[in-house]
Amino acid sequence: MSKEKMWKLLLLIAIPIIIALIPTPAGLPPIAWLLFGLYLAAIVGLVLKPYSEPVILLATIAATAVVIGLFGGKDIKIAEVLKGYSSGTTWLVFAAFTLSAAFVITGLGKRISYILIGKLGGTTLGLGYVTAILDLCIAPATPSNTARAGGIVFPIINSVSVALGSDPNDSPRKAGHYLMVNVYMVTKTTSYMFLTAMAPNALALAMMADILHIQLSWAGWALAAAVPGLIMLAITPYLIYKMYPPELKKVNNKEIAAEGLAQLGPMSMREKLLGVVFILALLGWIFADMIGINASTVALCVMAITLLLGVVTWDDVLKNKGGWNTLIWYGGIIGMSGVLTKAGFFKWLADVMGEGLSFGDHSMVAFFVIMFISVAIRYLFASGGAYVAAMVPVFATVGMVAGAPPMLLALGLLFSNAYGGSLTHYGGAAAPIVFGAGYNDIRSWWIIGGVIAFLSLLVHMTIGLGWWEMLISMGII
Repeated sequence: MSKEKMWKLLLLIAIPIIIALIPTPAGLPPIAWLLFGLYLAAIVGLVLKPYSEPVILLATIAATAVVIGLFGGKDIKIAEVLKGYSSGTTWLVFAAFTLSAAFVITGLGKRISYILIGKLGGTTLGLGYVTAILDLCIAPATPSNTARAGGIVFPIINSVSVALGSDPNDSPRKAGHYLMVNVYMVTKTTSYMFLTAMAPNALALAMMADILHIQLSWAGWALAAAVPGLIMLAITPYLIYKMYPPELKKVNNKEIAAEGLAQLGPMSMREKLLGVVFILALLGWIFADMIGINASTVALCVMAITLLLGVVTWDDVLKNKGGWNTLIWYGGIIGMSGVLTKAGFFKWLADVMGEGLSFGDHSMVAFFVIMFISVAIRYLFASGGAYVAAMVPVFATVGMVAGAPPMLLALGLLFSNAYGGSLTHYGGAAAPIVFGAGYNDIRSWWIIGGVIAFLSLLVHMTIGLGWWEMLISMGII
């Protein structure tokens, strides 16, 4: 074990011990204080990453089970911390990962890309919008935006940059500089446009539901995100194009598309079946409430259908490390959050903040302040999941105490996690992949990311806010 990993491990062990040695705050059950120490250690572990996320959460769950067994009494049982693995939210994300993998395995994602390039990619700016449309098309079925941006979109756009004669060392500004950064900035918008477009979305919603007592369906989420999301998708490629214009303006898109489609060959039966299943999944998620089922049920049915039809095999599912990793650590963090809720920690936190914070009658001021901080603080996080686990409960509790409208607060925070990740070249797992291509420098990336992130915040807090209030007043969400 390296010295760096050893120090990180010792820090994680020290956190719950130090918390346990500090007297339990007044009004908080002792078991809740001990569980908070373990939860805090898990969050720090997700940020420092001495081990992978599943290892950190499994160790935390084991320690939590011991603490509950020794000090839990009759109110909290060991089974409580495992409830995250039976959560529909966890299985919604895991099942959607199967559909995501199918786009890569069957080649349908690439085929859609080349078709779009052939139709719309006659200019470099056009290729920027091809990226946006492609990402939007496959976002509902790809909860890993790393797989979407890094595994489907990036390889194609990178090969297009090379075909256009743009070299990372000698001629990055010819086309690659623009096309690469656009890939990432676009996916930071599509990632909040659907509940299933980014894995931390479902985790954040589960936490919001416990703290703010709100309910939001898959269709309600998509509808709320549609207006601000589409506005940003329309603006982003053009804005980046104007900020850092590529030297090459015209593109021989027909030749690039023809070569790409020729390599793929005729459309296979698996691709056709996947297209049908994908449409059925979208219809199921949109109309789930109307037919009396939930989004998790639809996702599980879609997963079963793809396996039964042979679109993917069980071996493909077993090889999908992203899905299994998410299943383990998401289930763990949801279970930990649920145990803290049951132990009364968040209720106590709300009471304490209610005594120490006062915005008077200016609840909307509190809302705007929270939203600004929620974006700015993303500079500190390299993982959307770690940000959600660490900050969403705090922001939600502060907003609730300040009297911010629960649904508006929830929507604002649910979406800001994604676009806040555009700030840096480490703000999400896809960023190092795209940045690693070598076309972009840190300075220009941070400038573009800052503009996109805070412009997104402005759009959400103006047009988006009006849209959400209208949906709420009509009883749609």
